[in-house]
Amino acid sequence: MKIEDAKKVDHQKLIEIWESSVRATHDFLAEEDLIKLRPLILEQYFDVVNLKCAKNNEGEIIGFCGVHDGNIEMLFISPEARGNGVGSFLVSHAINNLGATKVDVNEQNKQALGFYQHIGFSVIGRSEFDGQGKPYPLLHMALLEI
Repeated sequence: MKIEDAKKVDHQKLIEIWESSVRATHDFLAEEDLIKLRPLILEQYFDVVNLKCAKNNEGEIIGFCGVHDGNIEMLFISPEARGNGVGSFLVSHAINNLGATKVDVNEQNKQALGFYQHIGFSVIGRSEFDGQGKPYPLLHMALLEI
């Protein structure tokens, strides 16, 4: 497995991974919200983060991570690759190479919460609404010891 800069040509594959990952892990998200988020991520959000992708030995993208201002803004793994260390590999890269020390996690996404806690992040705050003002509470997490 290796990490590379994501290129514009990769965005279509990344949005496919995003959607399949969200459908597998965000069962609380309304379909209409998912549909509204897709073009925002593809056309805006990818361009404002330091976007890295993980590739398997065959060169296929199996996950990606986006960091902005020390915050992990996105981490999505292809459902077929989940549980194989891809997320840990990307987060380790984000911490060690991109200065990531914070992440926001949907409170309902217990898998993500447990994943980040296992890596060493702790909950330091909570918001009732997500970044779009939707009633999906966020847990603000920070890496307290590096």
